[in-house]
Amino acid sequence: MYSTILTEVQDHIITVTINRPEKLNALNKLVIEELGQAIETIYADDSIKAAILTGAGPKSFVAGADISEFLELDGEGGQALAQKGQDLVFSKIENCPKPIIAAVNGFALGGGCELAMACHFRLASDNAKFGQPEVNLGLVPGYGGTQRLTQLIGKGKAMELMMTGAMINASEAKSLGLVNEVFPAEELLPKTIQLLKTITSKAPIAIAKVIELTNLAAIGHPDGLRKEVAAFGLLFDTRDAKEGARAFLDKRAPNFTGH
Repeated sequence: MYSTILTEVQDHIITVTINRPEKLNALNKLVIEELGQAIETIYADDSIKAAILTGAGPKSFVAGADISEFLELDGEGGQALAQKGQDLVFSKIENCPKPIIAAVNGFALGGGCELAMACHFRLASDNAKFGQPEVNLGLVPGYGGTQRLTQLIGKGKAMELMMTGAMINASEAKSLGLVNEVFPAEELLPKTIQLLKTITSKAPIAIAKVIELTNLAAIGHPDGLRKEVAAFGLLFDTRDAKEGARAFLDKRAPNFTGH
């Protein structure tokens, strides 16, 4: 079905693996197209409750964009490339009502760091490296890096990393809040799956609302509190909220159905 990515569904969790290890899983136009198709499947397939995004091989999550494609671009083409990527992939990941977690298994540079940051949160292997080195090419991030890196680690450190083009390791990324947890490489996917199984045991509509409201908070949306109140009320009309209360009072595990 795909030529640059692999997909596998197990226990209602889809793992999407960018599969260009010989190119350190660099993003090119075809990868963006196929990631967009995979994300549409995540949205549309009710049997999929969550997703993991990772890279093939032991070295790289996504080591950046495929620079060979840049030589043919002018200003208009560069803007179109960035807009298409944001529309097809990065914004779709960020706003997906189902959790999409990045399992960062190596280099996450440039577009790769941006791809990880578009996910709802990030787990990393102990050999992971992060950076936005676009200034080395005379460019700036184009897939949301200036915005999301600042949201995640603060203005001062984001400025430093983007202006120097420096890489940071997994330990520093965790200390800055860029990643949630760091694991030995062989434990990364099992730990990511374990965490997602916990999340997918919760009420799906509530999880979707957590994503929506937290995204509003991240951009300082002025109506965030009002929208939280509205969502709180809305959820009381769901069967899952009734089931959650009954299960709590009955001292049993709830059986959430997403209704």
